Amino acid sequence: MIPYEEAYQIVIDSANVLGTETKPLIDAVGCILAQDVTADMNMPPFNKSAVDGYACRKADLGSEMKLVETIAAGQIPSLSIGKGQCAKIMTGAMVPEGADTVIMVEQTEKITENLIRFTGEKTSPNICFLAEDISAGQVVLKKGTLLRAQELAVLASFGYTNPLVYRKPLISVISTGNELVEPEITPDRAQIRNSNATQTIAQIRTIGAEFEYFGIAKDTEADTRQKLEEAFAHADIVLLSGGVSMGEFDYVPKVLQELGVNILFKSIAVQPGRPTVFGVRNHQYIFGLPGNPVSSFVQFELLVKPLIYHLMGHSFKPGMLNLPMGQSYNRQKSNRKTLLPVEIREGKVFPVNYHGSAHIHSYVAANGIVALEIGKTTLKTGEMIDVRQL
Repeated sequence: MIPYEEAYQIVIDSANVLGTETKPLIDAVGCILAQDVTADMNMPPFNKSAVDGYACRKADLGSEMKLVETIAAGQIPSLSIGKGQCAKIMTGAMVPEGADTVIMVEQTEKITENLIRFTGEKTSPNICFLAEDISAGQVVLKKGTLLRAQELAVLASFGYTNPLVYRKPLISVISTGNELVEPEITPDRAQIRNSNATQTIAQIRTIGAEFEYFGIAKDTEADTRQKLEEAFAHADIVLLSGGVSMGEFDYVPKVLQELGVNILFKSIAVQPGRPTVFGVRNHQYIFGLPGNPVSSFVQFELLVKPLIYHLMGHSFKPGMLNLPMGQSYNRQKSNRKTLLPVEIREGKVFPVNYHGSAHIHSYVAANGIVALEIGKTTLKTGEMIDVRQL
């Protein structure tokens, strides 16, 4: 049994970044950028009006100004602004030469059809100046960046319609256990519905990786071997839940070794999730996750998710908050690191009603996880604690 921190480092050190591919821009969401992106133009590309109003010279704000032109967005001004002149201008339109201020419509008064005056006491320039956001040639997104909606907007702004990204891993999913039936089947008295596969696939899809589901392996060595051979045929990662502890029918570690998997660890000093197996076969990776749904869920978050991102060239860091405990919590045993589901409410941390590693319903209320390190038995009200956000 090894500490969680050592297990995490083994997983990350084993990761080899996958190859690259180009993706149509809208399909690149959730991918990791495999190139630096530079601006092919200034942003804004011209002095741009930030409001609907009148472009003029600041020096003329105390005088009447003659309207010489109306400038719509997308239109190039045809005149320069001279002394005592102004141009009506729309938000986003190019500010004409000679103007250094745009006064808002609300701060003006029309004297005649072509004559206006400023009625405010003062005004800001109301101009988005050339290149104030980005200069041409500037790196705007770095290699290794996770592409979300806002990053796709940046790519679109600079013409990257087919960005180079790292390939997403293909993940094979297997459940094990004679007691399992699929969710659409009504279980008999000795059976339960298979929730782990649905949960794991949902976690994979949340990241945006690809998956293939191979069903439930029965508790026989032959069926376990067949399912694993099928799963390894094309996958970058195999995720298997159940069959990894010390039970009489837990064949997974033995079969993995016979299939040429180098098992790097098979037990972690953490609760939930102690019987977690991790191994490597060439450039393929296998996790044997515990059969209890909370254990499987948590170890996916702590170990599988970082591996997926590292294979895609991204150093995943979970969202962390440091907050006070809203109530105390005590545990009896402290020989393992304990991961506790919590709810963040009004800036404080509250343990949720949690009965152990089979109680996945507790995570419906949870929006974070806190860790009690080995040897620590109590969290006191008001004590500051790091919360890993879910």
